[in-house]
Amino acid sequence: MKVRIGFGLGTQVPADGAGELAELVDSLEDLGFDSLWLSERATGVAPDPLVALAVAAGRTRRLKLGTSVLVLPGRNPVLLAKQLASLDRLSDGRLLPAVGLGVADPGEQQAFGVARGERAAWFDEALPLIRRLWSGEPVDHDGPRFHYRGVRVLPTPRQQPPDVWLGGIAPSELARVGRLGDGWLPSFVRPADAGAGREAIERAAAQAGRAIDAEHWGALVIYAPQGLPDRLAQLIAARRPGVAPEELVPVGLDGLRRQLEAFVAVGVSKLVVVPAMAGPGTSWRKELEALAAAVLPMQGEPLTSLAG
Repeated sequence: MKVRIGFGLGTQVPADGAGELAELVDSLEDLGFDSLWLSERATGVAPDPLVALAVAAGRTRRLKLGTSVLVLPGRNPVLLAKQLASLDRLSDGRLLPAVGLGVADPGEQQAFGVARGERAAWFDEALPLIRRLWSGEPVDHDGPRFHYRGVRVLPTPRQQPPDVWLGGIAPSELARVGRLGDGWLPSFVRPADAGAGREAIERAAAQAGRAIDAEHWGALVIYAPQGLPDRLAQLIAARRPGVAPEELVPVGLDGLRRQLEAFVAVGVSKLVVVPAMAGPGTSWRKELEALAAAVLPMQGEPLTSLAG
């Protein structure tokens, strides 16, 4: 197993930031980052992640393309299977789909048209169906929400099939990763949380007769280049009450490096770093050059050598 370091933006890119997105994507490719991850907010200012990742795919040849995460409840599984398969095919197999239930926000749930209490059941039906559609074979399905006869999705993905990553740290979410996921990419977690979560997921996977690949344990790590913004501290207080913000968000590149090493020590090899900073006018090249110097020496190293 080797460490891979990607870069995430969350929902920080403004919808009209074409020049900034191009600078960011080109810099990530040039500097050697493993992947780019974009999040989804239908009612926010960031671009649709699949559209933005298609732009990134056209500008790059090596950079992998991740969604962190794409909301599944509310989407037509046939059309989504088609979109993801097309992006994977046209990027020559570089798609890293991570899917989730979506944030517990009334505006977002209104946009997707799924009540909060219905999201999990929708997800549990749709994800296995998408996997079947990626085979390229005709699919028959009769479920609570979807009914198909001989529906077929072509072209198939270049990867056969793409690995699907899930997030979340609640007990029900960890159980879902074990039952349905190929990898785990949580956010707002400490290294100790990642270690405990992995144990819970492995138990759930074993109960379902499955196993998670040893390469598919990840973490999305937000860092503060200068200092912890008040708005981020408030978000942490809401999402992780009782956890000190500095335990979740390292400050400065030295702090980030130490946090990544702590994740590696508990077996996490897919690391996605997200700066708590971005806005219009951000100099991505300057920020990424400093970030690359601090953390990319870890990339490609065997997990055991860094953990030891």
